[in-house]
Amino acid sequence: MGSGALQVRKGCELVNAVNRPGAMIGEVSVLLNKAYDATVEATAPSVLRHAADRQAFLAIDPEISRLVAVDLAELLNFVSSYLSDLKHQYGDAPGLAMVSDVLKQLALRQAPLARPGSARDPDPDS
Repeated sequence: MGSGALQVRKGCELVNAVNRPGAMIGEVSVLLNKAYDATVEATAPSVLRHAADRQAFLAIDPEISRLVAVDLAELLNFVSSYLSDLKHQYGDAPGLAMVSDVLKQLALRQAPLARPGSARDPDPDS
């Protein structure tokens, strides 16, 4: 984002407010190779840049990917800390029993197993 202010909604719920120059929108969809599933609305006059080839844009410069990773790490840290605090303060309140399940799912969610190899040696075990 060049300048301005945006709101990101999933359904009717506000999930993010963006007003930082250089912020990226839609990075999760790009990384997961999924369709966009949020609505972004400008709440002030905004200047945005569009990358026609989303995957190529992330590959242009490692710094771009690092910035995306830092943004996502900050968001995950905020969400997991918030859920943990919520559980600690109000864990026995009706309707909040699912917080423990969400935290457990976050902790147990694992990426696919890494496979050794590289472009030079795609099958190092043979």
